[in-house]
Amino acid sequence: MINARKEILKQLSSKSRKTKRPSPWRSRHESENLQKRFSLALENVKGEIYLASDLEEVLSILGDVLLELNAKKIVVSDEKPFRDIDFSARFPEVEWHVVGKSNGNLRDFCNSADVGITSADVALAETGSVVVSSGPGRSRAASLLSPVHIVILPNSKLLPDIFTWTANRGDDIPSQVVIISGPSKTADIEQTLVVGVHGPKRFIVILYSD
Repeated sequence: MINARKEILKQLSSKSRKTKRPSPWRSRHESENLQKRFSLALENVKGEIYLASDLEEVLSILGDVLLELNAKKIVVSDEKPFRDIDFSARFPEVEWHVVGKSNGNLRDFCNSADVGITSADVALAETGSVVVSSGPGRSRAASLLSPVHIVILPNSKLLPDIFTWTANRGDDIPSQVVIISGPSKTADIEQTLVVGVHGPKRFIVILYSD
């Protein structure tokens, strides 16, 4: 069996050849206003959108949202644009856990957290989706385990669609990628939609100008 496997791999290797990478993808879904298109698409999948002029206004909006949620425990990714923000000083009434920096078990904290805050690689205007990848300071638990997931990212991360994103990535592909389109949803055999069964019940995106 082992020799047969080696022989098959040898034959495949002998027939391999270099191929030319396809030309860059040009989206057919052009939009004059990606922010507007993304906002409408996100609302169509039961997500929520806030628009801010800068990062300071983002924090003001975030404060209002956290107050409305009565959030007491929040997990936040250690990534841009959060690394220069002292959340504990800004919101001292909240217990914060920074991925990869705070003491304690991350998964245990996420299981009891009220909110998970992350950024995203990109936002896809066609479907109202965000792409969240793994890496240092980032964990899927922060986006999947809390009942509310908040994504904060700049307008420069807006792209028309998933094809544009994959074409721009090249060979730099992370080990884990999650494409999130609104809160968690499922449906039974009669197609009755239920929100929040297998993940966050609310999905909020705050876009800001950069």
